[in-house]
Amino acid sequence: MESNHTHSLAPRWPCDHVLPDYEQGGIYGLARDLRTWLHVPRAGLEAAEVEAGEAACLVLLVIDGLGANFLSDAGAGSALAAHYRRTLTSVFPSTTASAITTLMTGASPAEHGLNGWFIHDPRFGGVISPLPLELRGGGALTPDAATRLFRQASMFRAAQRPTVMLSPSQIAFSPYSQHHTRGARIRPYDGLAMLEEVLLETIGEFGREGGFIHAYYPSFDALCHAYGCRSPQALGCFGKIDGMFARLCERLAGSGTRILVTADHGFIDSSPERTLQLAPDGEVSAMLAAPLFGERRLAFCAVRQGAEREFERWAEETLRGRAVPMSGADCIAAGLLGPGQPHPRLAERVGSHVLLMEPGWTIVDEVEGEKPHELIGVHGGMTADEMRVPLIVARP
Repeated sequence: MESNHTHSLAPRWPCDHVLPDYEQGGIYGLARDLRTWLHVPRAGLEAAEVEAGEAACLVLLVIDGLGANFLSDAGAGSALAAHYRRTLTSVFPSTTASAITTLMTGASPAEHGLNGWFIHDPRFGGVISPLPLELRGGGALTPDAATRLFRQASMFRAAQRPTVMLSPSQIAFSPYSQHHTRGARIRPYDGLAMLEEVLLETIGEFGREGGFIHAYYPSFDALCHAYGCRSPQALGCFGKIDGMFARLCERLAGSGTRILVTADHGFIDSSPERTLQLAPDGEVSAMLAAPLFGERRLAFCAVRQGAEREFERWAEETLRGRAVPMSGADCIAAGLLGPGQPHPRLAERVGSHVLLMEPGWTIVDEVEGEKPHELIGVHGGMTADEMRVPLIVARP
């Protein structure tokens, strides 16, 4: 049985942490305002410089993994940097499952309940990955699991403006995508060149009444994971994205289109020397009622009833300088997952304890049947590189 232990660990934070902003300084505030603009016919949208009553064509281009610090450093001198407006924070955790869901619903992670790449939900066998609908080590879930797993409505549903979702063909019609884009017309694409052409074609179809395009591009994130967030591969991908953005600005000149660019999170690099590996037959794994969930940069833990004090002693002594432990109850009470009506399974998905990893550190465990992934670029933690994303606005 999962523990109901509520012993409070005095809240502390990792070094150089950035807290999520759930007002106008974060992607949550942007998503909430977008939702209002879609549903209120004469509403304006300050972030996109759209006046009340204006029939605007608006593009939101989400570059998975593009951090604000990367843009100001490696991206200095780029077309994207030239249109930078301000910095936003990601949500908590700073990861795709949580942030992308917020950007498609206007709901906080507390509300939509997807608080990490892995979440804890015993209804589906334990720890699962909600985006691909997979059980850790146990293969794919049935597609009908989506109807019980995804509760939060898409912000596109019943929108009062024409709405189109541009998504890579391999994920465009997944159960996750179909639920969270309901109400939008889905247009799949393959590769950056096709994304550019489909985007321009869609804008042309909107006509005078305008409309909204949500375009998602994941390749930068994949390359950062595989090769590192300042690798030649990541830098090359950024250059191609920047080139597409510059061409869009040229090709849409005089159209009145607004192009917003942001991201779900940023990145840091880690190393095997700073990876904590929990042995499957070790003393720490024996304290857990389920495998780790959340992220390797921010782990949620379901500690067995009766093992709480032992786990806390281990975390305080062994993880000093590597991670900051927090109780799950304190994590929720601190508002880290945002405002709104909490998801009914939020406490279960946060777990009894949370490990906030210090800069550069990760923690992983092993699950039988699961293929291990060695990642160089990582995210999910609370550093500025992970938490801060840019808001870029262009008015061609």
